Amino acid sequence: MISENETHGCSRISVYDGKGFSEKEEGLIREIPLEVYLNGCKVITIACAGLHVDELAVGFLHSEGFLRTREEIAGVEVSCDQTRVSVRTAAGRNSPDPAEGGTLASSGARGFGRPETEYPKERLPGRVSFTPEAILDIMERFLGQARLHEETGGTHAAALVRNGEILVVREDIGRHNTIDMLGGYALLHGVDCREAAIFRTGRVSSEIVLKIWRLGVSLVCSLSVPTTQAVEIARGAGMTLIGSVRRGRMKIYS
Repeated sequence: MISENETHGCSRISVYDGKGFSEKEEGLIREIPLEVYLNGCKVITIACAGLHVDELAVGFLHSEGFLRTREEIAGVEVSCDQTRVSVRTAAGRNSPDPAEGGTLASSGARGFGRPETEYPKERLPGRVSFTPEAILDIMERFLGQARLHEETGGTHAAALVRNGEILVVREDIGRHNTIDMLGGYALLHGVDCREAAIFRTGRVSSEIVLKIWRLGVSLVCSLSVPTTQAVEIARGAGMTLIGSVRRGRMKIYS
């Protein structure tokens, strides 16, 4: 796998500080096209930073309904240059039509959008809860582990948390990608997301809430704020949605 140090480089830039110009080396996050294949059929090309591409591919396929359980996965192959992931299922089920494949921008919503009738059917059990003090503490620890954002300022970050412990932090140029990476990590490592919470940095849109709902996560806390549609879906799902978690304060939307 590519290390975090290989996902960004430096560029010579000019900086204006209000008084004059100076030159410096600036860290920039990498962007690559990742092709995702399922049983030999191309599903999508995702713009990403090239980190944990196996998790991103598996998480995307799970989020879009092509994979349901870990047992369905017969193999995951990653190309040497990390630009292609091929996933095989045991029975070759749920192979998409190659004509449906498209390109997904780093900050865009998913191309496989579903109508409301195809939302997850079951409300979340709401097993996970934290005190306000614990949420503030976890958010601070999570942000401290988002090293690529600190170095480049060009990433979104998300963390999977269970029993107050941060299991994993994932960063990428796409905020949707970070949720898929957590989903892929959970599927590949057998983590029960119904016992977990997700902490994240970016705006919480309806697509983000739907992805989290499909993972079975009932608590999401964000540094940023949700949209109206995200709040509506979260309330229908039985999800606890908390935003603006910063400076000792937070807002509970559902």
